[in-house]
Amino acid sequence: MLKKLWSALWGNIKQEEIKNFTLLTLILLCITSAYSLLHPLKEAIFIHTVGKLYLPHAKIVSFLFFIPILFGYNKLVDLCRKHQLFYALSIGYAIWFACIAYVLTLPAVGLSNTVLDKSRLIGWILYIAVESFNSLSFTLFWSFVVSITNVTSAERGYPLIVAGSQIGSIAGPELVKRASTLGIPFLFIIGIILILAIALLVRIFTSVSPIAEARLTEKKHTGVFEGPKLLLTRPYLMGILAVATLGEVISSIIEYNLILRADEVYRSTENVVEFIGLYLQSVNILSLVISLVGTSIIVRTMGVKISLLLYPLVTAAVIVATCLNPSLWMLFGSIVIIKGVSYAFNSPIKEILYIPTSTDVRFKTKSWIDGFGRRLTKVVGSGANALFAPTSHAILYSSIFSLGVVGCWVFIALFVGIAHQRLLATKTIVE
Repeated sequence: MLKKLWSALWGNIKQEEIKNFTLLTLILLCITSAYSLLHPLKEAIFIHTVGKLYLPHAKIVSFLFFIPILFGYNKLVDLCRKHQLFYALSIGYAIWFACIAYVLTLPAVGLSNTVLDKSRLIGWILYIAVESFNSLSFTLFWSFVVSITNVTSAERGYPLIVAGSQIGSIAGPELVKRASTLGIPFLFIIGIILILAIALLVRIFTSVSPIAEARLTEKKHTGVFEGPKLLLTRPYLMGILAVATLGEVISSIIEYNLILRADEVYRSTENVVEFIGLYLQSVNILSLVISLVGTSIIVRTMGVKISLLLYPLVTAAVIVATCLNPSLWMLFGSIVIIKGVSYAFNSPIKEILYIPTSTDVRFKTKSWIDGFGRRLTKVVGSGANALFAPTSHAILYSSIFSLGVVGCWVFIALFVGIAHQRLLATKTIVE
């Protein structure tokens, strides 16, 4: 009975796949857990050091600073074996966040200083650190996974990886919800430990998976500009860019309004952190449920092309609901649905799109799509927030704008789905 249920939900996963997917799930669990801790800290500390009115500017600033970080990452792709990239990122960000945590304890510039000022660098630096960690860690992880799986294995295993990782990312916000008693510096310490654990788990994975190590230790020097060059010259990759990032425009708009409303209700830094932690935990619970009972079945039965259309259609429905009732808890529910469906459903599907691509596409172009592309669409969303927020009909105007984005998104998703089918049928590699 259980075997039939497992096969219905996940397909016939082989024993070797179970071992690999279990370790990969633990790696993603650490990444999502660390980000679940750091994301609410970033938002709350920024609005209580710099000020909430500068949140749209923070996304723009983090986008500009991320460009040189991204070039540095692409240089590391040429210099390091692929699994060694995890070691470099884990150690680098652990040191960065440790320094930030220390500065936050200082009386003059830390959290004990309650004066809001746009010149307080600690808020800006933390924002850049968390945003860049989010982009690079998830991008590197999925580049790593795509390089060692095929389409059939991906349809079975990717939802399983996402589902398992959500357990840890639910536990992360649970700690954040206790920020008042645990203290913000302690939360940073936990985040740093999780980041260092990523490197350890990757080392274990490559030691027990010789096929993975053989594929990921090949080095090919093509330069730091290879990623954007491929992106700009391959329509299929531009399509993936749109499918992977357009949802960020809408989620940035709704999340900004949610944080503004939350700050009106919850005044202290700790209480805002706890509310954002509740929101992230809710996202991860929904993502876990969808991953367990829906993603694999839908992708295997409906195919990638149709599956790509479901997320923008769900997003359109949420936008309409938010426009009709823009209350705090409606905004809360809307962003939970958008992000939960994105993590559990859209993320594994868009990763499948990279399977008929070259190594440079997976490790270089993908970093530009997930890093630069997502930052750029967040900037677009922040620009919309800056434009509409001062008006008396901010929600209405932003909803109309968001529905226009969804219209373009649906058209592009259909194009990418058809192109993906053609690439697999002809066994063509995009390179």
